[in-house]
Amino acid sequence: MSNHSPAAGRSLLYLVVAGAAWGTAGAAASLLFLASDLGPLALSFWRCAGGLAVLLAVIAVRGSASRSRSASRSRPGPARVRPSMGSLIVTGLLFTVFQAAYFAAVRDTGLAVGTVVTLGAGPVIIALGARRWMGERLGLGGATAVVGALAGLAVLVLGSGGGEVRPLGVGWALLSAAGYAGMTLRARWLGQRGAGGDPLVTTAWSVAVGTVCLLPLAAVEGLLPHTADLARVLWLLVYVATVPTALAYALYFTGAAAVRAATVSVIMLIEPVSAAVIAVLVLGEHLTGAVVLGTVLLLAAVGALIAAESRQPVNAAPTPVRRTPQSAAR
Repeated sequence: MSNHSPAAGRSLLYLVVAGAAWGTAGAAASLLFLASDLGPLALSFWRCAGGLAVLLAVIAVRGSASRSRSASRSRPGPARVRPSMGSLIVTGLLFTVFQAAYFAAVRDTGLAVGTVVTLGAGPVIIALGARRWMGERLGLGGATAVVGALAGLAVLVLGSGGGEVRPLGVGWALLSAAGYAGMTLRARWLGQRGAGGDPLVTTAWSVAVGTVCLLPLAAVEGLLPHTADLARVLWLLVYVATVPTALAYALYFTGAAAVRAATVSVIMLIEPVSAAVIAVLVLGEHLTGAVVLGTVLLLAAVGALIAAESRQPVNAAPTPVRRTPQSAAR
């Protein structure tokens, strides 16, 4: 089975949609910050808590429908391998580290540098980890595409020249990148072994762990927004919880289980492209040469990797030398 199959094509499409949806979160957050005094940690808490509520509702409705369909089947299909509770918690902790450390990086070194270091270091860590533990090799074309994507990211985000590098913030950004890389590698590793489980359940566990971990931090910052336009704030919170959280992460975990890890990380760089387009079209920011050049470089790199992915086996087994008891314990 090759990646030009409908299932593989859907996985790539899911990742593209997820990256674009993540990019809308920044615009929604900007509007929320303008309409209320809600802080970034409180917003992250409500994003996770609201996303959890949406996912639990979807899982409950889908479960009822699945039971009805199962009752009418004469020959049920093979059972899905479910990850353990410990495995789900580990994924949730990686998700929380990714989110919380990123906001700390933005606080200590600014949005531009924090974004470039986090999203730029992620594909490098993922490519090295995928080669080490899963035997996935990008090849010369893939490596060139990754370098092009990182160059496009740097031009897109740092093109304004407003970034200021602070060591503590860079450290937080690298920790965030490590959490993101671990989450992506784990999703791919479990997917290769058919143990990825239900993406909706994985996403629900991830945001549930995030909700618990972020609650005390958000309580210190201030959980409840003070605003004169409560309806607008509630609508934006519902959007953030539903589209760039519940929907996007469910699509992300679905796609990441079937696509090479390094390819996943580069496709998700569509996020800053999406954010930049929305900033220009919706928030009225100026279209600059850096935005255009960075967007072209990023999209060209993403397109090249998607084309390369279409020539790879969907469930390529890891290189035998990598399949050791140590790696199986991850």
